[in-house]
Amino acid sequence: MSYGKLRRLAAAALALVLPLSGCGPAVETDAAAELPEGQKLIALTFDDGPRRSTTTRLLDGLAERGVKATFFLIGAQIEHNEDVVRRMDEEGHQIGIHTFDHVKLTGLNRADFDSQVEKSRDALKAVLGHNDFLLRPPYGMLDESVKSWAGCPIILWSIDPEDWRDQDTDRVAAEVTAGARDGGIILLHDIFPESVDAALQIVDALHQQGYLFCTIEELFAARGIPLEAGESYWNAYP
Repeated sequence: MSYGKLRRLAAAALALVLPLSGCGPAVETDAAAELPEGQKLIALTFDDGPRRSTTTRLLDGLAERGVKATFFLIGAQIEHNEDVVRRMDEEGHQIGIHTFDHVKLTGLNRADFDSQVEKSRDALKAVLGHNDFLLRPPYGMLDESVKSWAGCPIILWSIDPEDWRDQDTDRVAAEVTAGARDGGIILLHDIFPESVDAALQIVDALHQQGYLFCTIEELFAARGIPLEAGESYWNAYP
């Protein structure tokens, strides 16, 4: 089954089974505590990295704009990109797991699940020295085993322009900007140059609309929604 078809099926399933807002404990971060009441918040998230050329350029653009994002990384791509991962962490971005080889987690036995999630967690721990990583399952597909074995909150999304489909910067930027909503979670991929360009256009456009970008942890902490291991979340709508 194609990447696109899997994602569309997963999106349809999410609409049927997921609540409008997550349940579950975000640690109260300093940044979240300082967010002004009534501020429009949105989380920018990226999958499938790190890729040195595109991810580094994205980090440069986010730093220029004072924006923090959340990156769901492929474990196999951490090696030889350890400095990029450390930079994400040092610059205040949040980091999560997107499996080791970008495979579906549903239907796996425990050993195969651990080879995708725990192996990635161990790789990140070795680089960063901490263990507070979120999980985003590829294609957004999850089942009871994934929830039971995740060992951390599971983060999905509410705004998906399918940037991988045609890698059209202007379309992606326009679609995300039009669909933006307070408490939303944007899904992009930092492995495409066009998506990096779109992300920076989105940031500039939504800043003009009064949005503040924050990490997933900050977003849910600001909304008073605790993030709990094994629970899935796709927005923090007020």
